[in-house]
Amino acid sequence: MDIPLACQEQLLPGADLTEKYALAVSLGYQGIELRGRGDLALARRLPELRRAHAAGVVTPTVCVEMDHFIGDFDPERSRDAVRNLRSQLSVIAELGGVGAMTPAAWGMFSRRLPPFEPPRSPERDRQVLVDALGELAEHARAEGVTLFLEPLNRYEDHMVNRLDQAVELCRAVGSPGVRVVADTYHMNIEEDDPLAALRATAPYLGHVQVSDSNRHQPGAGHLDWDALLATLDDLGYPGWLTLECRLRGEPVAALRQAATVLRPARPRRAAA
Repeated sequence: MDIPLACQEQLLPGADLTEKYALAVSLGYQGIELRGRGDLALARRLPELRRAHAAGVVTPTVCVEMDHFIGDFDPERSRDAVRNLRSQLSVIAELGGVGAMTPAAWGMFSRRLPPFEPPRSPERDRQVLVDALGELAEHARAEGVTLFLEPLNRYEDHMVNRLDQAVELCRAVGSPGVRVVADTYHMNIEEDDPLAALRATAPYLGHVQVSDSNRHQPGAGHLDWDALLATLDDLGYPGWLTLECRLRGEPVAALRQAATVLRPARPRRAAA
């Protein structure tokens, strides 16, 4: 099974999305993942995005890029994150995409760094997330798209670090409008057995972001890409693989390397 590849827009050289997409296709990618900044920035880009869509640019997903998220300790900032994600879901739906993704929070708090104890209880953390995800899942379903929840590693978030934690929240919400993002970098840190974690998450797995063990492009670290890709094949994973990483080396060469690793010419070996 050939899983379609996308590349995040900021990684691609080019004056506009049309140029970026032409380069992406020439390197072996089939889509561009957008970045959704705050203050409804993605909606303000709609004239540009509509032109790109009319020119054939494929934009399956948008990844939120803000300084506050749905799990923020400040209720007003949490509400603003929900407002932005509702807008991003609507925009990506208009562009024929599949969904928008967000972590619970990023850079807000870590139990691995002082002061170690967050100002909100785990029970309140969970309720804030379930409430926000429930509202966003309902909006996503109305728009015909999906909200994707991304676990981050323990140093970047204290609420949702592993795939099973994200699955539990999806179950609590009880809507197909919310699903899980598997990010190979965070999984490399948090999952005891990343392939087993993918298998356990399969019914809720909606999107996969890829980078190597060192956060550089696939092929620059030590992850076993053949085994990971074979696992996704075995699961019949229906979504996209999106490159979200830093690029080591000349950008175009690094992007080509990543596409080659993710689209190996040789037969894939069976997953361990």
